[in-house]
Amino acid sequence: MTKMGFRRNIEPLKVLSDAEVEAIHGGALKVLERTGVAITEERALRLLEANGCLVDRGEGRVRFPPDLVDECIAVCPSSFMYRSRDPEKSLEIGEPNTTYFIPSQGLNTVDLDSWRPRRPTRKEFYDQVKLIDALPTIHGHTCFPWFGFDKVPEAMALLESNAAKIRWSTKVQVEGAVMGNERFHLAMARATDQDVLQLTNPAAPLAITDDTVAKILLFAENDVPFNITPGPVGGATGPATIAGMLISNNAAFLAAMTLAQLHRPGARIVNVNMCLQLDMRSGVPFFAQAGNFLHDTAFHQVSRHLGLPTLTTASGNYTGSKMMDIQAGAETAMGATCSILSGPSMLSLHGGLTQQKVLHPLKLVLDDDIAGMLGRFIEGIEVDDETMALDLIDSVGPLPGTFLTTSHTRKWWRHEQYVPKSTDHLPYEQWVDGGSKGALDHARDRMEEILMTYEPTPLLPAQEEAIEGILQEAREYYRRVGLISDDEWRLYQEDLKSPDYPYA
Repeated sequence: MTKMGFRRNIEPLKVLSDAEVEAIHGGALKVLERTGVAITEERALRLLEANGCLVDRGEGRVRFPPDLVDECIAVCPSSFMYRSRDPEKSLEIGEPNTTYFIPSQGLNTVDLDSWRPRRPTRKEFYDQVKLIDALPTIHGHTCFPWFGFDKVPEAMALLESNAAKIRWSTKVQVEGAVMGNERFHLAMARATDQDVLQLTNPAAPLAITDDTVAKILLFAENDVPFNITPGPVGGATGPATIAGMLISNNAAFLAAMTLAQLHRPGARIVNVNMCLQLDMRSGVPFFAQAGNFLHDTAFHQVSRHLGLPTLTTASGNYTGSKMMDIQAGAETAMGATCSILSGPSMLSLHGGLTQQKVLHPLKLVLDDDIAGMLGRFIEGIEVDDETMALDLIDSVGPLPGTFLTTSHTRKWWRHEQYVPKSTDHLPYEQWVDGGSKGALDHARDRMEEILMTYEPTPLLPAQEEAIEGILQEAREYYRRVGLISDDEWRLYQEDLKSPDYPYA
């Protein structure tokens, strides 16, 4: 394991031939040239038209010359530094053969007795951030691991979430922007001298709305790293075929990327896969199934061919299971395995249940072991004089020789394995004597120990004052423009007056 992230020393998994990769990219360019993308924002139209795009204002559509798109791919960074407030935990996104893990997302937490979702409390949210900061296989934060917490108005949910992560973790941050709150996110990042990776979401199929254009231009001109996530759903907002989905998704990404690079060459961008197939039986996206795994693997293969950093949220972090059961474990592990073997820059994995509706801290802990095993696997096998151990084999000889007492075994046994922390591998008798604990019991023990003993690095006093000032400015703004109701404001004030604010 590298200082941050896992180093892949095995060849990446391929599901497409080189000719098929070229065909997918060529297909995306053809869609951009022939079909085009719906864009109506005037600044974007003027910029694209000035650079040779065919702009039809009456139709509200822009068509892109293939050569222009390829030129913009060439100036889009293949890797970039993604800064944390602790420089030792900054990440180089797109660094060849290194994969980083971040958590999944969930609208709510879940009650472990009834398995019913519920809103987390402020304390639960801060504890969850503390846990993420402590777990060794998590290298950064996702946007909204929970979408805010109890008593916080919708307009402030992501800002309170971002503040919690900045206050209670030194790992890199990802955050979303809604209701114009991107300016407050950027202010928090500046106040703590770090990057907060932002989200932009073109609409499927093949549209970039005015508000998304505004974010793209803002982030590019301020050198803010950001994701581009079209996320079509196969059979609904994208073709049902995997090849068609790849082309439709990549065309939308390339349109947004081109706009950003024309506005500011070298803009730091991550290509994100959030594509799912539609389950035609229920009319909702089909999570954790083979078609998604194939798409994810092909997505990374095409992006690697183009030299673009990638983040996947479509395979490893989604399960359809409502409980932490064999379905949840199997779907999480299967999706994450296919994804990491195909070489993503970042992989969203830990904590998620029930599609994107639930995240629970115990699953963060359980998935820490999945990530650890996968990370160890892609690190591969060292083959040199010491690991081949020819002299050792010769000195031990045949029976009754043993390797158990050698210094070589003491040195290498942990290195060659991943020793899980929350699953049971005891002999049966020892398991019974130890209370017959299952994985959830071990995960709960580990979680409680971390929360009792782990101490995150707090902000400097001036940074804390700045974060609180930005939050207060945002609260007053959203109250003034009517996006926080009287009832929301009353509950919010109760929360802010907690004696343990901001941590509980």
